[in-house]
Amino acid sequence: MGAADFAAPTLEALANARDLNLVGVVTQPDRAIGRGRQIRFSRLKRAALERDLPLYQPESLRQPAAVARLAAWTPDLIVVAAFGQILTPDVLNLPPHGCINVHASLLPRWRGAAPVSAAILAGDDITGVTIMRMDAELDTGPVLAQRKEPILSNDTWGTLEERLARLGADLLLETLPAYLAGKLAPQPQPEDGVTYAERICKQDGLLDWSLPAVELDRRVRAFTPWPSAFTTWRGKRLKVLRAAPLPDWQGEALPGTVVALADGVAVATGKGALRLEKVQLAGKRSMDIAAFLCGQRDCVGSRLGV
Repeated sequence: MGAADFAAPTLEALANARDLNLVGVVTQPDRAIGRGRQIRFSRLKRAALERDLPLYQPESLRQPAAVARLAAWTPDLIVVAAFGQILTPDVLNLPPHGCINVHASLLPRWRGAAPVSAAILAGDDITGVTIMRMDAELDTGPVLAQRKEPILSNDTWGTLEERLARLGADLLLETLPAYLAGKLAPQPQPEDGVTYAERICKQDGLLDWSLPAVELDRRVRAFTPWPSAFTTWRGKRLKVLRAAPLPDWQGEALPGTVVALADGVAVATGKGALRLEKVQLAGKRSMDIAAFLCGQRDCVGSRLGV
């Protein structure tokens, strides 16, 4: 079971494992996205279709018909990765070996919907993946295995999640043989160190230029590729797609002011400045900052977000 891109490497690993029989794939219904409201298959669905795997896309697993559909597959184990629904006891108790989750954090830190973004926003140096047996609560189940992964200074949500997805898939395959043989007992999560990663919405990407440059850099990276960090310029939304913090910059300018550098431009912040490297103005394509300034020469000296 999965929905987000994070789940695709797990599906691919299970499908390629010689000693496992993948009986079906469950994902969310197709959604219309973008301005054209076109249907685009998820990465997980594409992977399932390429392998001609049985595919089920229920609106909810809370309906008896959905549980019956899963029961018809008679699974010994259900593997879940970024599915987006809390499973009911009927589903959790369906397979003899329970439901195993591949989660993109070192639980109990960053339980919840957006653990990768939360780790970047918090300035964590280390994150990782957890393989756990699921229970009825949100990411509280006992742990089977964990593996650490460093967070790089230029990591975005997208780059870090991709590494964690592959790390989680590999760790799952290493863990399953001992678990299925009854040789690996799940261990309760510690009570200390619990944090929660709330679901992200589009408005979370709004940049507050009174914050320090280091924190704003984290926000840009944590919200790339979605929903994108943004500000406004002359009444239009301006996405900040790539940036770099200049924490030691000490120029005199109000937060939000675009200032010239010897090799580009930056925005004054509450502490330091944020160098702009790639942006996208509403209605335009994304472009590096040099190309943007060629068409918007009066940007330098103006204030963003006002």
